[in-house]
Amino acid sequence: MSTLPSSRRSQWPVWLCWLAMVLDGFDLVVLGTVIPTLIKTGDLGFNAVAATFAATISLVGVGLGALFIAPLSDKFGRRKLLIACVAGFSVFTLAIAFAPDVATFSILRLLAGVGLGACLPAALAYMNDYAPAGSGGKSTTRTMTGYHVGAVATAFLAILVIPNWRLMFIIGGAAGLVLLPFLWAKLPESLHGVAIKVAPAKPGASVEAGSAVGHSAKRSGTGFRELLERPYPLVALGVAIASFMGLLLVYGLNTWLPQLMAAAGYPVSTGLTLLLVLNVGAVAGLVLAGVLADRHGTRRVVLLWFGLSAMLLGGLSIKIPNEFLLNAAVFVNGVFVFSSQVLVYAWVGQLFPARLRGTALGFAAGVGRLGAIVGPAVTGTLVATGAAYPAGFYVFAGAAVLAVAGLVLIPRATAPAIPEAVREPAG
Repeated sequence: MSTLPSSRRSQWPVWLCWLAMVLDGFDLVVLGTVIPTLIKTGDLGFNAVAATFAATISLVGVGLGALFIAPLSDKFGRRKLLIACVAGFSVFTLAIAFAPDVATFSILRLLAGVGLGACLPAALAYMNDYAPAGSGGKSTTRTMTGYHVGAVATAFLAILVIPNWRLMFIIGGAAGLVLLPFLWAKLPESLHGVAIKVAPAKPGASVEAGSAVGHSAKRSGTGFRELLERPYPLVALGVAIASFMGLLLVYGLNTWLPQLMAAAGYPVSTGLTLLLVLNVGAVAGLVLAGVLADRHGTRRVVLLWFGLSAMLLGGLSIKIPNEFLLNAAVFVNGVFVFSSQVLVYAWVGQLFPARLRGTALGFAAGVGRLGAIVGPAVTGTLVATGAAYPAGFYVFAGAAVLAVAGLVLIPRATAPAIPEAVREPAG
């Protein structure tokens, strides 16, 4: 995880990748902010069924982008793919504002999701290429704070502009278009991208002695098939389980926390406030998790984080009469639950060599999006049957336990098992 000497001093890549994650945060919550208005007014022919379809197909698009578009960053370079993804997301999001019916709205959401789904793994792969050695955890978690900052900012924006739902998509699309020229002018190609260009001219040449990226220039051909080749299958399985469960928690809580709290007897306004508190805790947790992961090893910290998440989520099943303690409990849940999934991304960036990093991160994010679909669906079923509280928190706690089980499958001695990986700190 090293970078070009000429790029190391620049903060442009750090901020540009962070802003790309802000767009991802926008996409996380924007549909939730406009759906109540669309259903209430019946605009475009929306009803509850149409809204469910639009929400589901949006996540399908994000999953497809992560699985099938993100790996192209290993072949063509991170910079090109990031620019293409932001451009695609921005244009299709802007077009949603002018959709004439539900079908067009949903198709445009699908297409926008494809671009954004590939954006996250490409940005994280870029930051892993760009980060100085030993700082991959902090670089990943710091970049992902943009995700939750974008979610919080979009929620505040909705308070200002709803019921004008079209303006939400105009602002989101325009923000991406404004970012594009800066990506083009200020985002250098990552070391891996340079290696791709150098490799054909100098077969076997290493860009930097001993680096995983240098080795990537020696080999051609990447893709999901390599994840099925020794020694990767067990690693991929563990990552898939953890990522699925991690995003199940993120989307399940973001979608249903207010309703779960209402089912527990708390006022509706309290549930909405707690959703904000949860995401503020997520930002704090990301900063803390990155520092500890680089200091003590990502494996150790991600296992601890998911384990604590299981206990804390189970704890929310207990009614807390004091408002301050309730907010504190939800804040602490946000600290551990949301950053657990990001630590999975950080570890993936370290487990796989640069030539497979975009593919592996795309795989993790894509499989995780399946959890993003399942989480709200399972919790919604509990709500519909009147079993949301306390069963919903038990389901979430169980998902965190399964994530721990998945991560335990990954061999502890990662460096000997995966020759080009970054070695974890001893201990």
